[in-house]
Amino acid sequence: MTLDLAIILPTLNERGNLGPLVERIDRAMGNAAVWEVIIVDDDSKDGTADEARALALIDSRVRVIQRIGRRGLASAAIEGFCATAAPYVAVMDADHQHDPALLPGMVAALKSGAAEICVASRFAEGASTADWAAPEREKLSTYANALARKITGVELSDPMSGYFMLPADTARTLVPRLSGIGFKILLDLLATADTPMRVKEFPLNFAARREGESKLDRAILFDFLAGLYDKTLGKVIPTRFALFGTVGAFGVLVHFLVLTALLFALGERFAIAQTAAVLVAMSFNFWLNNWLTYRDKRLVGAGALLRGWLGFIATCAVGAFANVAIATFMEGSGIHWVLAALAGIVVGSVWNYALSSRFVWGRF
Repeated sequence: MTLDLAIILPTLNERGNLGPLVERIDRAMGNAAVWEVIIVDDDSKDGTADEARALALIDSRVRVIQRIGRRGLASAAIEGFCATAAPYVAVMDADHQHDPALLPGMVAALKSGAAEICVASRFAEGASTADWAAPEREKLSTYANALARKITGVELSDPMSGYFMLPADTARTLVPRLSGIGFKILLDLLATADTPMRVKEFPLNFAARREGESKLDRAILFDFLAGLYDKTLGKVIPTRFALFGTVGAFGVLVHFLVLTALLFALGERFAIAQTAAVLVAMSFNFWLNNWLTYRDKRLVGAGALLRGWLGFIATCAVGAFANVAIATFMEGSGIHWVLAALAGIVVGSVWNYALSSRFVWGRF
């Protein structure tokens, strides 16, 4: 029988959810379509990939991609799009919040040509979020959806949904232009398409997680804004560099706050105050970059954080030296000191971004 559908499950520490979810998909699909599940695991520490391989030994419809050194739901979905021969691809969570019962209707809508993409909506008529028990996130989703509709040009009740289906050829055609940043892959697809896609929404009863903890956190709003930036200005200034620079700007503010407090409130000498301010600002930048800019590569654990912090301090020290050297040379060559200083800042920022991306967070 010909393969119809690949269901992509991005996972992070979902070991206990996999077996029951595959059973639910099997019951929901019945004879509606021939399907496979592609579990794209971000090297979970709980053995999710091993559990996926154990399932694959007894069910050939289960496949697994274990990613080492790569994280993020969007990039996981992209790898899944490219790893299947199925004509249709679906993305859904592995935590049982997304109901597999919607899958047959989505397949039928795409096959009939009634839609170019099918989206399970938490906010469409007939949907429910009663079991979600997350009023803050529900309110945030409402605001984000309103902004996303303006960016994509698509009228959807839930453009931030993580549960959708589309033709695999369409997905792979868009892949080279997708940002692959963060968690909102549907927004990326809709905003990248040359013309607004015809959408069919399916009301979703959004359930509570079966077990485990959510992969999302309060940084999701920043992640969403980064996605919007990438779709609007990302071709001018790379998104991650823009985020890195934004964090650096906050770091300058922290630097001057600490410097002012030490000089005028505590009466410290300038050299001591400046040194302390530099260390505090660097530490602040490291923390904020780890939490936001490199959220998909976030360092966790005392050892990783300490090594990352030391590496960040070292790379920023090199960047500071490059900053001063370039600015001093240009000012000595007769260039106005303001322009010389700005040139030094740009060179130092690019240097810090390149080195810290490679040696602290493992991205280049």
